[in-house]
Amino acid sequence: MISAVHEDENKGGYARYTLTGTEDGRVWGVCAEAEGLFGESQRGTYELFGWAPEESGVPAWVGSRVWLVPDDEVLDEWLLEDAESLGQLPGTNSLLLTGLDDYEGPPEGYRGHVRVHDGHRWLGSCREFARVLPPEQVQPSLVLRGLAPSDQLRVALMKDTRRGLDLEEAALEMRDSQGELLTDRLLWATVSDWRPSSRGAGLIDLELDGGRFTPVPEYARPIWERWIAGQPDAVNGWASLDTRRRRAWHDLVRERACRRSHRDRPAGHAYELDGRHITDEPALYLALGEAVNGPGGYFGGCLAALDDCLGGTFGYTAPATLLWRDASIAREHLSHNLTPDGQPYDLFTAVVELLAEGGMDVTLA
Repeated sequence: MISAVHEDENKGGYARYTLTGTEDGRVWGVCAEAEGLFGESQRGTYELFGWAPEESGVPAWVGSRVWLVPDDEVLDEWLLEDAESLGQLPGTNSLLLTGLDDYEGPPEGYRGHVRVHDGHRWLGSCREFARVLPPEQVQPSLVLRGLAPSDQLRVALMKDTRRGLDLEEAALEMRDSQGELLTDRLLWATVSDWRPSSRGAGLIDLELDGGRFTPVPEYARPIWERWIAGQPDAVNGWASLDTRRRRAWHDLVRERACRRSHRDRPAGHAYELDGRHITDEPALYLALGEAVNGPGGYFGGCLAALDDCLGGTFGYTAPATLLWRDASIAREHLSHNLTPDGQPYDLFTAVVELLAEGGMDVTLA
């Protein structure tokens, strides 16, 4: 028999995680530990036949965003997140490339020529590609340890067997040490097992089917742990990170910001942007966010989002001024970019012009 333990009575530490139904908002339970939250997602692997690199040697591309652009302009390009080159197959001219497919994935049945770029330069091309089917993998379960179950979950578990209970779509909400909502992860909550927990009387360990959940990448664990400890109290906490970890930092910045209300500063405010670490696109938006909204602040993550922020409700009211220190660093690293379909553009100039259109008088120093 399990007894109901309500959210304000959680005995397993503060309620860092809350399992909530997305359709009706009901809380299934709260806990302080989620085992299996971090891990490796199923990756797509491609063999690129007749690989011809643009430059000598094959770059590692670890953590890069890589776009594959079909020559057939009727078909859209597609994205591999966190891509990595596994090198050329011995005795062949084929390259193995692995990464996380975007929501569209590759075009069905396409067998034509493809060019590959990473948003900054063309990496190479191949005459055709094929997806390599990975071996069957069993995803580890997501285990909510020391879960204080709601009355509804308690009743459902007691009525059903210990296996196969379907709670349908849910969100695993995560709070920081101050109890503020940081982010959430959607999953299809199918209970594969549960048992009384050693964390305390009335608590349970709830095991959810890992195949219905996409884990947070293991490389992002230190970043999440840093944010769960509380919002940064100084700017540039992300500066020492590589590009994919800066992107993971910005993901949390964005998700947290979109769950909070913002009080816009009065018009005429003078902002100052520290440009010393703007060597990639995530750093650009992280530095802008902190210039406008302080440590851990958000002010866009792409041109469209920046435009929205300039319209108000994200801490800014036009007109204002911005002193961009060490702007030459961003100009050097962000002036030669490629759109997903491979068209060249100047991100640095585009951002400066958009800020000016939004009423921000920018001085480059």
